[in-house]
Amino acid sequence: MDYRFCGRSGLQLPRLSLGLWHNFGDVDDPREAARMLHYAFDQGITHFDLANNYGTPYGSAETNFGNLLRTDFASHRDEMVISTKAGHDMWPGPYGNGGSRKYLIASLHQSLRRMGLDYVDIFYSHRYDPDTPLEETMGALSDMVRQGKALYVGISKYPEDKAREACRILRDNGTPCLVYQGRYNIFNRAVEHDILPLAAEQGMGFIGFSPLAQGLLSDKYLNGIPADSRAAHPYGHLKREEVTPEVIKKVKKLTDLAAYRGQTLAQMALAWCLRDQAVCSVIVGTSSLAQLQSNMAALDNLSFTDEELWLIGEQGA
Repeated sequence: MDYRFCGRSGLQLPRLSLGLWHNFGDVDDPREAARMLHYAFDQGITHFDLANNYGTPYGSAETNFGNLLRTDFASHRDEMVISTKAGHDMWPGPYGNGGSRKYLIASLHQSLRRMGLDYVDIFYSHRYDPDTPLEETMGALSDMVRQGKALYVGISKYPEDKAREACRILRDNGTPCLVYQGRYNIFNRAVEHDILPLAAEQGMGFIGFSPLAQGLLSDKYLNGIPADSRAAHPYGHLKREEVTPEVIKKVKKLTDLAAYRGQTLAQMALAWCLRDQAVCSVIVGTSSLAQLQSNMAALDNLSFTDEELWLIGEQGA
């Protein structure tokens, strides 16, 4: 595994990070989850990305991860970068959502209890909350660092102007923003126009999530919508209506190009995200050990010709 420095910091992150959004909750196979975590760590994936509401039910991914930390990884805590977030819906009532100091601090305390940790390495504001002053949200993040409950702080999915302001406030507070986490894949390149330049300017790292566009950038939907896919699930973030004939036509062309490169489409899509040195890591979310192993093979071929990049751009956003 190769590592990249995260912005202008001394923290190095693996090129691939393991996300626990799906497949680590109480409804999932705990044995497969354990196998994936063991394999990832053995192969040099040291960054594990969580959030307070990951898993079904909410919080179960952190609880299950914490159980494995205690039983299998207790002596390796200092070899890991563990991140969590708060910002989206977590518990009922007015204090379980948004960007208030009340919610963020309470949520981090709950996350630490679920995982059995004294601190997390990175704590994120998971989204911009227009109903809470940025000074309040960023002040809560800064205080978590001062109290030793987080080593670094980051932001996720913020619009460019609010991200810039958040960086200024955190810098003035003496707790610079370490990292921006944003959606990035062949079909969604919006961050190239504003967030990646901002990250370079501010000294933030950038971590990409959804590099496979919720599975669209794989062979999963080439012949329809499988019953066990995210598009088939009523609560999935990939909707059936997004799997259009036009999209599948693009996917097939990209699949052919990937085969020419000696890769699967998923491997090429991950390699494409990592081609830019501004991207310090990409988060993969896998449902099986075999899928994780296949994704990691993307690291075997990270170079692209100008023609390949042009062809990919023709099918992308």
